[in-house]
Amino acid sequence: MYDIIIIGGGPAGLTAALYARRANKNVLVIEKGSFGGQITYSPKVENIPGFLSVTGNEFAEKLVEQVLEQGADVEAAEVLEVRDGDVKTVVTDSGEFEGKTVIIATGARHRLLGLPNEESYVGEGISFCAVCDGAFYEDKTVAVIGGGNSALQEALLLSDLAKKVYVVQNLDFLTGEEKLSEQLYERENVEIILGTVVKALHGEGELTGITVANEKSGEETLLSVDGMFVAIGLVPQNEIFSGILSLDGRGYAVAGEDCITSARGIFAAGDCRVKKIRQVATAAADGAIAALAACDYIDGR
Repeated sequence: MYDIIIIGGGPAGLTAALYARRANKNVLVIEKGSFGGQITYSPKVENIPGFLSVTGNEFAEKLVEQVLEQGADVEAAEVLEVRDGDVKTVVTDSGEFEGKTVIIATGARHRLLGLPNEESYVGEGISFCAVCDGAFYEDKTVAVIGGGNSALQEALLLSDLAKKVYVVQNLDFLTGEEKLSEQLYERENVEIILGTVVKALHGEGELTGITVANEKSGEETLLSVDGMFVAIGLVPQNEIFSGILSLDGRGYAVAGEDCITSARGIFAAGDCRVKKIRQVATAAADGAIAALAACDYIDGR
């Protein structure tokens, strides 16, 4: 019987484990993939407090080392089901675990285009965060895929660094805020390509170009790029929890800044919950808050 079972081994989940162990609770962290979450895709991160510069993998390794040193248990498994009750049962592909509380920290994965070999280019030319990776493309050519606020903000930031920025949108108009659109159209190094989709990725090991096709005419064009930023939304990984707690229309766990969900003894931390800012620092903050809320629940406070 664990005091706290944490589902997800990214910054939110690992920080929750750290705080729970410091509160002398016995903790299990279950992670189906690699520990660290989305941050591991970033070859260089400069906006984590306490680090001038660190790779995503290095940061994840330090977090895992810290959590293990504090005495948390970890399990490499995929969670298949959570049974609610006074005791929570977490069913995985390698067995069942019982806990007094559960913290859901499954994060949200970036929505991909669904192209062949796409995942092999992640971190090798495909990025999702201009704040994190934009500096790598100074005086280079990049493409931003998407036309919403996130894509437009990424493109604006990149236009201050890159030599050339293509914005490729599948619709015939940009869906982001009008002010952002106006700013982009004013940038001389930005070319906006509407009604167009990405059909193929090119490059040996690293991305060197993309083929785009006009939706109406079918005409294809090869764009030589050094990088591509995909900004077509996030997908929360909360499907298996839909029967036990409230999710919003996009699948995010409904939980406020206190990280308390609609289910007693179940908390949500990090990118998987409804929130405005999704960054490593805010995920870690959620982890601390969720862990302390779980401790209060266990101790009857």
